[in-house]
This record gives sequence, structure tokens and C-alpha cells, in this order.
Amino acid sequence: MATSTPLDTLITLARDSRDNAGVELSGLRRAQQEARTQLDTLLQYRHEYRQQLQAAMETGIGPDRWGNYQQFLRSLDEAIARSRQVLAERESRLAQGQQRWQSEQRRLNAYDTLVDRRECAERQRVSRREQRLADEMSAGMRLRRQAHTAHSGSNH
Repeated sequence: MATSTPLDTLITLARDSRDNAGVELSGLRRAQQEARTQLDTLLQYRHEYRQQLQAAMETGIGPDRWGNYQQFLRSLDEAIARSRQVLAERESRLAQGQQRWQSEQRRLNAYDTLVDRRECAERQRVSRREQRLADEMSAGMRLRRQAHTAHSGSNH
């Protein structure tokens, strides 16, 4: 079983932080889309109401109805202005959420790079050790052969 290093702990924390930022980002995207949908609905409703007013004006409209239409359109315009403000705020929060997620991802990538370097250095150490052992074995065999050859040659 591999032992946990401080770097492994940092990676776990960074991954959790990145995942949390991702969940938050998803919620921010949903909120921004809801605000956009609400604004689009209000704009569409205003357009349709404007068309109704135009049709009423063509057939003739009394001053009371005219005032009601105007008052309702002002109310719609105020709601649209508020909706635009909400959308702008949510888009700003979304941009901040994207920056946070990207920052957390960069931090995680940096830790992953450190792990890759550590693993590469370990592979190099193992490879050098194996090469050293192979060289030692080869040298030992050569010495034994030389000793055997020298021993065999002196007996004849």
C-alpha cells in the first residue's frame, strides 16, 4: 500500500476545491440562464403588449384605456430594467466563478506536474540502480570467467 505524502494531500484538497468550484459554477450558469430567460420573456411580453396597443389605437381607444396601456408599459419597462440588472449581476458572478474554477484547475495541474516529475525521478533512480546491479553482475561473471580460465590454464 502506498504511503500518503504531503503532496498527495495537497492534490486531494486541490481536487476537492476544484470540484466545489465546478459545482458552484454550474449553479451560477443555471442562475444566469434563468435570468436571461426571464428577461427574454419580459421583452417578448412587452413586444406583444405593444402590438395589442397598436391594434387598439388603429380601431380607436379611449383615454382611460390609453392610460392603462401606458401605465402597464411603464411597469413592464421597469421590470425589464430590473431584469437586465439581475442578468448583468449574474453574468458578473458567472465570470468570477469561471475564473475561480480555472484558478483551481491550474493549481491542480501544477500539483500533477510535480507528481509527474517525482515519478519520473523515481523511474530514473530505479533504472540507474538496476543498471548498476546489472553492471556489477556482469563484472562479477567476467571475473569468475577470468578466474576460471586462469585456473583451468594453470592445471594443464
